[in-house]
Amino acid sequence: MCRSLDCDTLPQFPYFYKKRRTGMHKRSSLLKTLFVAGVLFSQTVFGQDAAELYKTATGFQRTGDYSNAILVFNQALQLDPDNFETKKQLAYTYYLKGDMNKAKTIVDPLLSKKEVDVQAFQIAGNIYVSREEWKTAQKIYERALRKFPESGELYNDNGNLLMNFKMYDASLNSWLKGIEKDPAFPGNYYNATKTYYYSNNPLWCIIYGEIFMNMESFTTRTAEVRNILLESYKRLFNDPALLNSVMPEEGKKKSRSANSGFAQSYKQAMGKQLGVVTGGVDLDALIMVRTRFLLDWDNNYAADYPFSLFDFQRKLLRDGLFEAYNQWLFGPAINQARYKAWTSLHKQEYDAFNKFQRDTPFKTRPDEYYNDGKFSLVNTGY
Repeated sequence: MCRSLDCDTLPQFPYFYKKRRTGMHKRSSLLKTLFVAGVLFSQTVFGQDAAELYKTATGFQRTGDYSNAILVFNQALQLDPDNFETKKQLAYTYYLKGDMNKAKTIVDPLLSKKEVDVQAFQIAGNIYVSREEWKTAQKIYERALRKFPESGELYNDNGNLLMNFKMYDASLNSWLKGIEKDPAFPGNYYNATKTYYYSNNPLWCIIYGEIFMNMESFTTRTAEVRNILLESYKRLFNDPALLNSVMPEEGKKKSRSANSGFAQSYKQAMGKQLGVVTGGVDLDALIMVRTRFLLDWDNNYAADYPFSLFDFQRKLLRDGLFEAYNQWLFGPAINQARYKAWTSLHKQEYDAFNKFQRDTPFKTRPDEYYNDGKFSLVNTGY
């Protein structure tokens, strides 16, 4: 019997209650959806903010404002605390600022991360070198080269460390290994050229010096190597004994072991040009020597020892740009005033060479490593 409620309304109550509960569930689901979306949105915003902060910090780093760079890198890490790249750059900034203790604290854990890269090992090595912890630095480079055995940068840095110990053979071997494993990286050519300059083997100064100048064409290091290249040609022709060669037996021409057929072939081809430099090693003589050398190399040795540098020279010769190239290569070191006068008088030709240099950059090729690794220090000026 119905007392306080109309009986006709009773059947509607369970339905109304069920409908109300369903509405509550819908609102709850909607709130959950909005919450998840908000979290995802916040993460996206934070990610964008961290990326922008990273960009700002690297800008400060480039301009030498290391204090602001550190401040902003730390802000970025608050938003994205596990970002490997940000931590790496923060360590590098502390290194640039001279705070090696903080730099070390940040970089050490990075070396065990799965994201570790060549640059992280380089930064760590530089930090330990600055702290004069030589053995630890050496262990870092050894560890790095086991992980990245094709990295020219690491061989270069390792060679620099060994040179600090005056381990000339070991440092040169590291740079040569870098040339062999990563022939497109210029730093090893630069250091090998400088080291060979203090040896009795100007051949590799000439080869590596010219390769380096084509890779790094307009820096202070280019000017330094230009002078070494010129002096190496003079030394090569001033001592005829350096051009004495004994060709390897037939069938061993392609050997790249200690009896390098490439080096012997080079000496033999260059020795034929001695008569050209009887009046001294000037620019005209060098152009003639190098032109005749190329023609002889093509006829007698190129098939056995293909070499990208000689192919590059051959293309310049074929395109009528070889004189302009040699002016750029040697002119400023021989006589700066004459070099400027020549470029003014032959502007069209020199502009064509500059365009060629921009549009057809020199490129090395793999499997053209011919160095026998021999080194004998004869000048203690290093």
